[in-house]
Amino acid sequence: MTEAGIRIDGVRFRYPEMELLFDAVIPPKTITAVMGPSGSGKSTLLDLIAGFRTPEAGRILVGDRDVTMLQPDQRPVSMVFQENNLFAHLSVEKNVGLGRSPSLKLSPADHRDVADALQRTGLAGKEKRLPRELSGGERQRVAIARVLVRNRPVLLMDEPFAALGPSLRDDMMDLITAVQAERGLTVVLVTHHPEDARRVASHMIFIDEGKVAAAGPSTDFFGKTGPEAFQRYIGQTGSADELLRIARKPT
Repeated sequence: MTEAGIRIDGVRFRYPEMELLFDAVIPPKTITAVMGPSGSGKSTLLDLIAGFRTPEAGRILVGDRDVTMLQPDQRPVSMVFQENNLFAHLSVEKNVGLGRSPSLKLSPADHRDVADALQRTGLAGKEKRLPRELSGGERQRVAIARVLVRNRPVLLMDEPFAALGPSLRDDMMDLITAVQAERGLTVVLVTHHPEDARRVASHMIFIDEGKVAAAGPSTDFFGKTGPEAFQRYIGQTGSADELLRIARKPT
């Protein structure tokens, strides 16, 4: 496979109350932030890329490969959800090991990779703990460690840090930025936080009413001449810098 950029070409999906039509290009080896109002189609876009939903029309390409009709486990994609998707009865190391083998039949090399992923995400020494014995940030680190052992070139993240406080969210953003740079991943991150998008993403997609209303470099979004739909969404009355300065003020 060539570099794992993503092309979404005339992809149509229909809910009873809404039709969605997506056209977008996501550059390879970058972090792309996806923003938009609630119910606009952000999570559906990720589900379509991951294979959890099948479009009525159009194509989805990862690199040079058409993955439109492939099952989720056949796609070069991993996904991290807001609720972590950890198994409550399995230890940290077993939850991570599932990323390598759903049956947990791990070779010595697999066990080494799991240990390396736990070390990389700051979870060394917590291998035997259950998810309920971890903090919210630690549970998210388990989900990220599982992504590392999967070793897929595309990482989709659907508001994975929404339930975390500002400090923990910043820590997780730093971790994702480091992992993306280290692995050369193509990351697609759904977020409601403009400051998170500006902090980690080099590219942005803004979705409104089931369509891509704007896309391009993040620097083009955060300024007086940014896309009008995005400016309306963040309620901008002055510059984006002023908006983000206010958002970061302690309360």
